[in-house]
Amino acid sequence: MPENPQSPGATPKQRRASQPGVQPSGEVLAGISSGMVRLHREHFGKGPTKAKTYALDDLVICVMRDGLSPAERTLYQTGRASTVREMRSAYLDAVADSFNSVVEELTGRKVVAFMSQTNVGPDLVIEVFFLDGSVAEDGTLETDGDGNHT
Repeated sequence: MPENPQSPGATPKQRRASQPGVQPSGEVLAGISSGMVRLHREHFGKGPTKAKTYALDDLVICVMRDGLSPAERTLYQTGRASTVREMRSAYLDAVADSFNSVVEELTGRKVVAFMSQTNVGPDLVIEVFFLDGSVAEDGTLETDGDGNHT
């Protein structure tokens, strides 16, 4: 790491980490949204069609829509919504490190807690990351399921 985090050789992550409270750019928020969609697609076989990430103080919140797999949708339609929520919760506990890594890499902050909640009617998922330091609010940026800005 260069001695001066603002030097030309410093990485974006090093520059952000050296500036407590720096506002995340739209690029950072979009990167988090895209990363969450990618991980859901990899781990559940289908990713959400929309994702929006918010940053406020020491929180990063990603809200995703329309991400249930066909099997999960069938379970929901046959009255087994609690099964879908329990399975997703258990699975996300097992793979939390990969979700945390996306946020840590893009914000330059350490994730100290990660929580996830799935709602099946309507189909929404919320991922909440508590960071080790404040990140000032910068707004939101919405992407589609492929990470394209909408």
